[in-house]
Amino acid sequence: MIPTSFPSKEEIARLTAGMLIEIGAIDFNAAEPFTHASGKQAPTYVDCRKLISFPRIRATLMDFLSVTVMREAGFEAFDNIAGGETAGIPFSALVAERLALPMTYVRKKPKGYGRNARIEGVMTEGQRVLLVEDLTTDGGSKLSFVDAIRETGATCNATAVIFYYGIFDGVEKTLGDHGVQLISLCTWWDVLAEAKARGAYDTATLETVEAYLRDPAGWKPA
Repeated sequence: MIPTSFPSKEEIARLTAGMLIEIGAIDFNAAEPFTHASGKQAPTYVDCRKLISFPRIRATLMDFLSVTVMREAGFEAFDNIAGGETAGIPFSALVAERLALPMTYVRKKPKGYGRNARIEGVMTEGQRVLLVEDLTTDGGSKLSFVDAIRETGATCNATAVIFYYGIFDGVEKTLGDHGVQLISLCTWWDVLAEAKARGAYDTATLETVEAYLRDPAGWKPA
């Protein structure tokens, strides 16, 4: 069933943030910060992969993502839904099912044998492709996936994610300069607001998290 009527963007952001908190996909730790792939430390961590194990929340968020795509990009804007390896694959399949569109996925690099393909499934020249991922931080990995899609002769002018960090400068401009619209459900600011509303963490932890979100580049553990 194709979803067409849902809450406002602001309410979707609040509900999404609450669901991520509820299933433990969000972790705040001021005492022992997390080390991210970049090597930098932060008091925040998000794991959207957990969503696949919670059917009711998973279904609701995929409805939210589908309707947000239609609202922000158009009801007939795409011919193919592509997931980025690996976290984007289940979510792209679920969105494709809701929008009644073909699904493909994009490898991070050619598999090194056989057809040496980066695109799995059927993607054809001229198709308008939506790239679906779990989250985006600085948008860098999205550009590689987009370029792989475009090499097939298809177009890719939008990416949809559940979670967008929303704390780093220039992300939307970087994607926009590459001809890619960013569609997302919630950011760290939505999560922080919902965590405060729920009293999900102690005041000191929330203050540390807020300090990090306001200056991620300059933040250092106490």
